[in-house]
Amino acid sequence: MTTTVIGWIDAFTRKELAEVVIESLIYCQKHKGLVIYAWCLMPSHLHFIASVDEGKRLSDVIGDFKKFTSKRIISTIKEINESRDWMLNKFQFAAKTHPKNEEFKFWQDGFHPIELFSPEFAIQKLNYLHQNPVKSSLVALPEHYLYSSASSYSGELGLIDVVYLT
Repeated sequence: MTTTVIGWIDAFTRKELAEVVIESLIYCQKHKGLVIYAWCLMPSHLHFIASVDEGKRLSDVIGDFKKFTSKRIISTIKEINESRDWMLNKFQFAAKTHPKNEEFKFWQDGFHPIELFSPEFAIQKLNYLHQNPVKSSLVALPEHYLYSSASSYSGELGLIDVVYLT
């Protein structure tokens, strides 16, 4: 799955904003039945491979995640006096064209799920996800990227517990 910031804005170059996403994913694991197999938070979007516990709906959990993080990120931007104040203008403008009439719209609609129909396809997507920071020239090796499960897959301690794909 992928969820993207409005206008592909590089919001997650700020540690405080990235931490909102990390903390929220951990919360969803503990309290909403989200099972994370892999993840990678890029500057403007979040890739992850996930499922939910039986009896839960993935779309409901992701919807709650996006709604909560959107509000929390907007309030964090205001609290930390983000120097890129133009971002709030973009998020406010995006909300004006949205039928729900929110004050700010942070995430694009949808989360673009792709069914992992075979173990080979799942590994292909896992590798794509972990190589994303390398292809974007953020790091030389996937396991060096802090906001990813690549370190967990290389035997190191990651920021978020994952269930390993085999």
